[in-house]
Amino acid sequence: MTRAEELWAPRGRTPAQLRHARVKVVGSLLLLGLFVVGLAVRITGGVSAADREVPALIAALALVGVHLFSGRMRFLGGIPRSGWLSAFGGIAVAYVFVHLLPELAASQRTIEEEVAGGSLLAFLEDHVYLVALLGLALFYYVEKQSLESRRARREATGEDQAGPGAFRLSIASFAAYNVLIGYLLLRGEFAGLEALALYTLALGVHFVVNDFGLREHHKEGYEHAGRYVLSVAVLVGWLIGLFAEIPEPAIAVIVAFIAGGVVLNVLKEELPGERRARFVPFAVGAAAYAGLLQLV
Repeated sequence: MTRAEELWAPRGRTPAQLRHARVKVVGSLLLLGLFVVGLAVRITGGVSAADREVPALIAALALVGVHLFSGRMRFLGGIPRSGWLSAFGGIAVAYVFVHLLPELAASQRTIEEEVAGGSLLAFLEDHVYLVALLGLALFYYVEKQSLESRRARREATGEDQAGPGAFRLSIASFAAYNVLIGYLLLRGEFAGLEALALYTLALGVHFVVNDFGLREHHKEGYEHAGRYVLSVAVLVGWLIGLFAEIPEPAIAVIVAFIAGGVVLNVLKEELPGERRARFVPFAVGAAAYAGLLQLV
């Protein structure tokens, strides 16, 4: 039986599993609550209307669905690494290099006159690629902590998963990341619904790759709690977008941070030799999505 099958196999209800079930119920209620609040705000006119509110909510729910159900994609497990995971990684990286980074360059040129010269945003806007580097470095640190914790626990107890501290660090970091991604669904600088769809597709397959890595490190901890936290985080970002609009330079900073995170989170899954990742699916995914971005 594969690891994914074991995670989804029926089990007896032990006290620990009952606690996990309660976490699932609470997470589901939070998702439902955020959905209802968002609809109520839309219906009552409590927030200024925007043409993308409903499409952005649909996109957010699609990303939530990735976190909730990616564990059922059993064909992604095993060694050598699934070609689908490599292709998904190629799609996400293509989106960063073909769309996000050129957009950042254009944004930096366009709005540098709008920001006060001595402000922090002015500095970050003029050094937006440093923010991308910061995003990459942060997630490198998170991955390194998970690997070291997993190795130490395996040597001490024989259990091949990271400890609670590394789990909390991973979930907190990816939750913040997801909040930013959810916020951009509504407040990002998209030219139209096609651009929103491309963003959602690229980040959706990126979430599949992230989920695979998080399950590798944290096993049942991610399955029973982590994926619900990350699902709620996407909707929290969307909900913040309903109530708050931040300055355009800050949007550029968020996009840069996400770009750095995407690059690191894809490459950390593709490069380790023991995973026997596949270059051809990665290249095909990247080339196909880059071509699609050029067409639209």
